Amino acid sequence: MKRCAVALAASVALAALPLAAAAQQGEPVRIGLLLDMSSLYADITGIGSETAAKMAVEDFGGKVLGRPIEVLAADHQNKPDIASAKAREWFDNEHVDALLDVAASATALAAMNVAKEKNKIIVMSGPGASSITGEACIPTSVHWVYNTYALAHTTGKAVVENGGKSWFFIAADYAFGAQLEKDTADVVKASGGMVLGEVKAPLNTADFSSFLLQAQASKAKIIGLANAGGDFINAVKQAAEFGIAQGGQNLAGLLVYINDVHSLGLKATQGMMLSAAFYWDMNDATRAWSKRFFAKLGKMPNMSQAGVYSSTMHYLAAVKAAGTTATEPVMDAMRKMPVNDFFARNGHIRADGLMLHDMYLFQVKKPEESTGEWDTYKLVATVPGEEAFLPLAQSKCPLVKK
Repeated sequence: MKRCAVALAASVALAALPLAAAAQQGEPVRIGLLLDMSSLYADITGIGSETAAKMAVEDFGGKVLGRPIEVLAADHQNKPDIASAKAREWFDNEHVDALLDVAASATALAAMNVAKEKNKIIVMSGPGASSITGEACIPTSVHWVYNTYALAHTTGKAVVENGGKSWFFIAADYAFGAQLEKDTADVVKASGGMVLGEVKAPLNTADFSSFLLQAQASKAKIIGLANAGGDFINAVKQAAEFGIAQGGQNLAGLLVYINDVHSLGLKATQGMMLSAAFYWDMNDATRAWSKRFFAKLGKMPNMSQAGVYSSTMHYLAAVKAAGTTATEPVMDAMRKMPVNDFFARNGHIRADGLMLHDMYLFQVKKPEESTGEWDTYKLVATVPGEEAFLPLAQSKCPLVKK
């Protein structure tokens, strides 16, 4: 009887295997995006990044490995604890296979800790902290679009070479602002310039007056804005009210999105130097995709939103090539496959998780040079990825073999 019972149990288990496989076959491949949907970064990530991911899924055909692809998006409110809690919930309860963006650096670093614990893939296009591929790197993360080192070595270096030798920094008071200030200060000093002072401004502050007064008092030629989104916009507007330019000082936006320039207008931003990984009007491929994006949202995409599309397509192609959503085979496929699309040419993922690609130095056009509402930049220089990003040999990532 015991033998019969064992045989019966075995036959039931074997019969259940096809049912389990069928259930797995029908369950969606889920990708998640933790974004700022309601605060100072909503315009530069938010619904635009979610739309870009959904465009990628649609262009991929809506399925991979015979399973439908589902995009989940949530508002982390720029709070690291919310980002980590949502990442954990998604991995544990919603069976999310990978995070394809986490906007902002502090929230991204928090989500990376959960991804490491759960052995899940996390790809980031919105945050900029260079520590993501430095001392905080993990085996399952990829930093796709830009980082503070690249911004500093593109924009910061160009400003110094154009005569901006003395600097005062107004930096957002969290990981991104601190690292952007440090990386740019290092470039300024290495290029023969000097830093006369710095001040930290709370995230999402409405009043920059005290910080701008300190910058004015420093007499620095350049006031470096190590912030982004709504903070950058507010700082530029209030700098105009304080007559910063009339006093002989110039602003240097160290992370400027096309959304910011569009919001402020060319009159307020003309001549400003900035660095980016993508601009919608660079070639036929960037224009074609960007016009599709515009048709959905009524605005042109920025580099982070284009990066979400590019990284989502790359991830799905890797899943298809690996024949599974399991983390290690997919990460291996992602590293082996080059990135060749409208976002990047001949890009590749390094051992530290950085997707290496070219960066671009742009200058904001004068109003009379623009031919339309979103015709805002002119290309000044293309900076090869090997020059824009930290050399791998200098990386602090523990995954890099010295």
